[in-house]
Amino acid sequence: MKYIALLRGINVGGKNRVSMKELQKCFLDAGFTGVQTYINSGNVLFEAEIESDEKTLQEDWQTMIRNSFGFPVAVAVISVQNLSQALRQVPEWWGKDPQEKHNALFTIFPATAKEVIAEIGELHSEAEKVYCSEGIIFWSTSIQHYSKTKFSKIVGTKPYQKVTIRNANTTKKLVLLGTQ
Repeated sequence: MKYIALLRGINVGGKNRVSMKELQKCFLDAGFTGVQTYINSGNVLFEAEIESDEKTLQEDWQTMIRNSFGFPVAVAVISVQNLSQALRQVPEWWGKDPQEKHNALFTIFPATAKEVIAEIGELHSEAEKVYCSEGIIFWSTSIQHYSKTKFSKIVGTKPYQKVTIRNANTTKKLVLLGTQ
C-alpha cells in the first residue's frame, strides 16, 4: 500500500530544517520501501507491506521525526488511493484557472475538515470556493480577491495549526508520483 506523509512547517524561514536525504533515510530505517521525497517542504511517498491505519502511521511518524530530528513536527498521512479518489471527486473549479490560487489543506488528526471549516467561520462567498472531502479541504480564490478571503487570514490561528497546506500542482504531482 502506498502512502504520502505531509510534514507541517519544516524548512520554512530557516526553522525546523530537515534534509530530504535524512528524512528519506529515516523512513527507510523504519522499514518502509519505495521511499521518495518531493520538493523541500516535507512530502514523502512510501510503501508499507500491509495496509495500515493512516492515523496510526501519523502518530508513529510524529514520534520518529521528533526522535530523529530533535523537534516536534505535525504530520498528515494519506494513502495515494484516498488522495487520488478525492481528486476525482473535487469540483472542476479546483486547480484549473491559472489566475486563481488553489490549495489543499490536509487535516492533521484528530482534527477534521468540518471542524477546521467551522473554526474558520463563514466564508466570503464572492471571493472563495471550498469543497470538503474526508480529511482535505480544497480551496480556491482569484488572486485579485485573495486578501478578502477567510482562508488568507488563518496563518497563526488555531485552525492553521490543524492543517498542512499544499498547492494544487504539488497535490496532483504527489498522486502522479504515487501511481507510477
